[in-house]
Parts: sequence; C-alpha cells; structure tokens
Amino acid sequence: MKNFSKLEEQLNISFKNKDLLTQALTHRSYLNENPDFHLTHNERLEFLGDAVLELVITDYLYRKYPNRPEGMLTNWRASLVNTKILAKIAHKLNFHKFLLVSKGEEKEIDNDKASILADTFEALVGALYIDKSYQVCKKFIENNLTKELPEIIEKGLYKDSKSRFQEAAQEKVEITPTYKILDEKGPDHRKMFTLGVFLNNKLIAKGRGTSKQKAEEAAAKKALQIKKW
Repeated sequence: MKNFSKLEEQLNISFKNKDLLTQALTHRSYLNENPDFHLTHNERLEFLGDAVLELVITDYLYRKYPNRPEGMLTNWRASLVNTKILAKIAHKLNFHKFLLVSKGEEKEIDNDKASILADTFEALVGALYIDKSYQVCKKFIENNLTKELPEIIEKGLYKDSKSRFQEAAQEKVEITPTYKILDEKGPDHRKMFTLGVFLNNKLIAKGRGTSKQKAEEAAAKKALQIKKW
C-alpha cells in the first residue's frame, strides 16, 4: 500500500477518516486486480466532488466578478473545471504518484491520461467535503484551481476553438474561415464526419467527429495549433 501520509503532508491536510483519502485515490481498475480490497472505487466521491467543485467555482466567480454577465461566467467556469485543467492541477499535486490503479492503467497515467487524474481531483474534493467541511473544500479549490483563471481570460481559452480561430483569422489575415464536408461515413445513427477549415479556399486543417459541429471544432483546434494562433 502506498504511503498516503506523504500526500497529506504535501496538501497540508490531515484526514480524520483515512479510508476516505484512500478511496478517493482508488480507480475502478485497481479492484479488478485486487477483488478483496476493503474499499470501493472513487466514482461516488467523484460524483459528489463534481457538485461541490461547481458550487465553489460558481460562488467564487459570482462574488469576484459582480459586473460580468452569467453567460461569460458560465464559460469561465466550464474552462476552469474541464478535464485538461483539473488533470494539470492533479499532476502538480502529485496525485499520479499515489493513485491505486491496475498495472495497465498505470502505464496510461504515465502517458498522461488526463481523465483519470481529473476524476481523482473531483473525488478528493468529495472526500474533503465529507471528512472536513465545505469551507475546507473552498480553500483547497481556490488555492489550487482559481489561479488558473487569469491566463484563461487573458488568452481567451474559455472560448471554443471555432470562435477563437475565427477571431484570430479576422484579426491577423482579415479572412473569415469557412468549413466544408470532406467525407462522411457510416450509417445514419453512427455517422463520422470529416470537415476541413479553409482560409480563402486554402485548406488549413481537417477534423473528425460524430457530428458536423464536433468535426468543425476539431478542425479549428488543429488549425489554431498549425497557425500557432
């Protein structure tokens, strides 16, 4: 068993119920290899932590930005609690070193499997809520997560890729991007679309998705990377 007291030291938090911390760090795959393990996996804690996280961030944004419309605050909140950001914070906090996972999943985490780390962050918030209080959760989230917000706002990361690419294209080359279907495969209930994003009829990038909207978003995301915008 891993030494979770080291994680408590790093977080400067001491759990009264140590099993809650262990459960928060237990992935479903670990139980497949260790069926006699005395705890269940972290998915119920993740469910609770997700709700606590959303409330803390909503409250923070509402109070800190009293003159911002709710639509903008919603976009900012979504950007803060997305998988990429939560996984980034979880990695900074060394959760990956303490996770209980199967050997196969452990290799995936070494290759940066963001979803597992993000889910673990939410599970830890859920465990904190039960073991400590809402105020402890609030402090933990604000200390570790909300500091990402200035960069999100400054770089416009709260906007979807399609909006960001259109704004950048209009600003830098004064062209509005267009999208065209390049391919579609599969039956109607399982269509896969490939779309291209163009500037002045020049193909910049391709994207695939189960809907035209998802394919456009994927193409725009690649285009931003290609153009380094």
